[in-house]
Amino acid sequence: MTTFHSNREQPGCAAHCRTEQARFQGGRRKAAVGDEGDSSDMDRDNQTTVTEFLLLGLSGQSKQEEILFGLFLWMYLVTIIGNILIILAISCDSHLHTPMYFFLANLSCIDICFSSVTTPKMLLNHILGSKSISYVECMTQIYFFITFINMDGFLLSVMAYDRYVAICCPLHYSMIMKSKLCILLVVVSWVITNLHALLHTLLMVRLTFSFNNTVHHFFCDPYAVLKLSCSDTFINELMVSIAGGLMSITPFTCITVSYAYIFSNVLKFPSLQGIRKALSTCGSHLTVVSLFYGAILGVYMRPSSSYSVQDTVATVIFTVVTPLVNPFIYSLRNRDMKGALRKLIIRRPVLSRL
Repeated sequence: MTTFHSNREQPGCAAHCRTEQARFQGGRRKAAVGDEGDSSDMDRDNQTTVTEFLLLGLSGQSKQEEILFGLFLWMYLVTIIGNILIILAISCDSHLHTPMYFFLANLSCIDICFSSVTTPKMLLNHILGSKSISYVECMTQIYFFITFINMDGFLLSVMAYDRYVAICCPLHYSMIMKSKLCILLVVVSWVITNLHALLHTLLMVRLTFSFNNTVHHFFCDPYAVLKLSCSDTFINELMVSIAGGLMSITPFTCITVSYAYIFSNVLKFPSLQGIRKALSTCGSHLTVVSLFYGAILGVYMRPSSSYSVQDTVATVIFTVVTPLVNPFIYSLRNRDMKGALRKLIIRRPVLSRL
């Protein structure tokens, strides 16, 4: 009887055990779901949009930072003063109211804006003893950086076209390069570059950034900031390759084609003096183009993983040095600019005496 009784109760115990086991497994599944929820909450916390970025600058040593501060402050002031003098000299001298100098005045204006995008914030951070830049300031810096760097390229290509018309079609120059066409070329360049910058800025804003907000640069370089994102950056990289490639290749191609026609035409001149005179008007422009595009190719045509000190130096060249030397290149190699600057400087003491 005892044995039979135990055999009858065994199925009930087994059912009870199965029930308890199911409850235990269900509890484990709930715990697992809870852990996954906690981990996903932690992931979301880690992917919270940052409110600021940290700019490491050019050097981590205090003595070098002091020297760089003085150097960049001097270069920025000379850039502003030099380019303002170019603009004033062109606007005050009626002999310089030509398409070439109209584009040069616009280039000087762009150089002032371009250098003002990055340098003042770096100088201000040094004075305040801070390395931070707010998220909004960083996105704004990216927008204007893309705008002005592309505007520089477009203006250099327009100036190359102007030199092509002046040398290859001198009899039709005044008919082709009318004031309406000059203004239209500048306005179209502004519209294209602003739309291009807006595209990349909007694509950057949609990204999520983790707590790793340290930018290995002295400003919010778009490529350096893009590396910090924990979101999928495929669309950003695709648009950089397509739209960014077009914005870089198009002006460079226009410059190359223009000078190919210029050199092929100049070589047909009968006298050596005529060749020198024709090329003298292109020397300053070619120097600026070589400096600008040489530095850009040195930075952005290399693999992103190989970002180094050389890239930082190249970035400094086209963001700070090129706007600095442009006024000297165009004024020292141009008699008309020298005369206009001399008149501008002499006119101030005369007016102060009156």
